[in-house]
Amino acid sequence: MTTAIPPDTATRIHWREGDVEHSALWRSQSGMPAPKKVVVANDQTPADSAYRLACEGTALLWRGDFQNARQLLQALARRADAPTKGKRAKAPKVAATPAEAFHLHRQAQSQRARTLAMLLIPFEADYSIALRRAPDVALACNEAYGRPTEPFVASLRELLGVIGAHEWRKNGVQTPMLGEGARIHPWYGVFSPIRGEYLQLVAEAPLPVSAGASLAFDVGTGTGVLAAILARRGVERVVATDMDSRALSCARENLQRLQLGAQVEVVEADLFPPGRAQLVVCNPPWLPGRPSSAIEYAIYDPDSRMLKGFINGVGAHLADGGEAWLILSDLAEHLGLRSREQLLDWFDQAGLAVIERIDTRPVHPRASDAADPLHAARAAETTSLWRLRAR
Repeated sequence: MTTAIPPDTATRIHWREGDVEHSALWRSQSGMPAPKKVVVANDQTPADSAYRLACEGTALLWRGDFQNARQLLQALARRADAPTKGKRAKAPKVAATPAEAFHLHRQAQSQRARTLAMLLIPFEADYSIALRRAPDVALACNEAYGRPTEPFVASLRELLGVIGAHEWRKNGVQTPMLGEGARIHPWYGVFSPIRGEYLQLVAEAPLPVSAGASLAFDVGTGTGVLAAILARRGVERVVATDMDSRALSCARENLQRLQLGAQVEVVEADLFPPGRAQLVVCNPPWLPGRPSSAIEYAIYDPDSRMLKGFINGVGAHLADGGEAWLILSDLAEHLGLRSREQLLDWFDQAGLAVIERIDTRPVHPRASDAADPLHAARAAETTSLWRLRAR
């Protein structure tokens, strides 16, 4: 899946400590604007007070023990997830349709994210954190932000995401389709291939018979995992594309690790590289919608831009007898965000015919989590590989 990570919000954050005014660079990979009101917090700050301030949009710049800040963040999360109590509590709106349930869920998640992002951590110019029991995060920050330049402030929640991404990159994701012990190492902001069902589809679908599938395009390669699977299956040459610089570097590194660098070429392109191929594969973001963070660019496709761009353009990049493989979940259909008839109509308008649809059921934990607000849609979800050809 392709990603398009927004730049850091290049503004400054201002606060007062004692009688002294301070400011520092504000950094947010999700594009969250710098908080307009900031107060200093420490180990004596009560969680209830911190939560009230965060809900009001007041950020808390942490000056206490780092591990205590992590505990406070957990306390804020518990309060954000707890049912509203009290006589004046407003009854939650009941969704009339799956689409409305989805939008209400997105709104709640967005509000939760804004509230939890109000706990801030100060960084020195070398990515060190001048707090008691603070970990060494220099390498993780360097991977996410690039070379350090000056002191800055970022949310603790974002920092924990940076640390988590560093662990994913270091340890990798086991990918049995690539061979015993093979792993893909995702970079920060590049979607991790943890949902193995769509990888299995690409690993097992019959390759086009035309010219032995000597050339394939992987559109929106992300980590490079699908390009690697195609190469392992014997496709002689694969051209993998992406627009995001991190994804391009991530894919190149993974392919070198797998000793496939000579077989797979990674190029920067908006969807398709020049030329025609016997096989063109795309695993676009599955849900139409606006991303609210870096990693969500692999999940949400505004106005279905990438999906429609692939469908409308792939015919011009297929060799005679070639196939297009579109890997797509039908979760959007169960949520009322897109209909099956609309998808089939897009195929028809683009001059594409369906050869076959290969389906599989997701096995991720949310599919069986009855407490998930979108459980009904997730439980019915099917992931499909659409084999398409030009009419």
